[in-house]
Amino acid sequence: WPEVASALESGKTTVVVSVGAVEQHGPHLPLCVDAERGTRLACEIAGRLGDALVAPTIRVGCSEHHMAFPGTISLRVSTLRALCTDYCVSLSRHGFTRICLVPAHGGNFAPLADMLDELREAVEPGCTVLAFTDLLGFLGIWKRVLGEAGMAERVGGHADGAEGSEVLAIRPDLVKVDRAESGYPGGTSKEVLDRIFREGLQAVTENGILGDARGLSAELGERCLAEGADAMASFFSESAG
Repeated sequence: WPEVASALESGKTTVVVSVGAVEQHGPHLPLCVDAERGTRLACEIAGRLGDALVAPTIRVGCSEHHMAFPGTISLRVSTLRALCTDYCVSLSRHGFTRICLVPAHGGNFAPLADMLDELREAVEPGCTVLAFTDLLGFLGIWKRVLGEAGMAERVGGHADGAEGSEVLAIRPDLVKVDRAESGYPGGTSKEVLDRIFREGLQAVTENGILGDARGLSAELGERCLAEGADAMASFFSESAG
């Protein structure tokens, strides 16, 4: 706590909070993918912002659409809202004036967007709460990075060549590269996402993969992480809340 107090006194009044998930990611990746990715993204974003600290990641999120796959743990939206509210209120009471919420799981984007007004009303006066909520825009970053490597068709948005490569860069000890395989090949669109959130991921993929997980590369993973952090940091820098 003394280091946090000193950072606040020196003007580091921005804090980055990642909101992850514990859910299936195909046969080749661990359940903690979004929590681990979230922590790494938050650190990368904070470094780019320059005046920011990183709060502990909220490791479990809204994953009802993954519940057909054993091991998934899902929060109700009301539970996630309560957690985010308590995080934001606590941080604002200590003197943080800008709270940046980073969804590291597709199912958290819409709930965070819906709760923003409530979060802003709950925090101390003078504190701004921001959230990056452009899911399709974020998936576009993965498509661009893998497209430059001639692998754009591998991107499906979940446990695919992009996300798997990020985990390979972060926690290679948790990746079973020999079990990486192809999943739903139809690409990610608003229509596909709507069906997944409505009917569950199992409605479009038996193995839990959207896209193709083969050809994982830690180098590509680092590039995906860097460009994702660049985009989010720019959003938080440019947004007035």
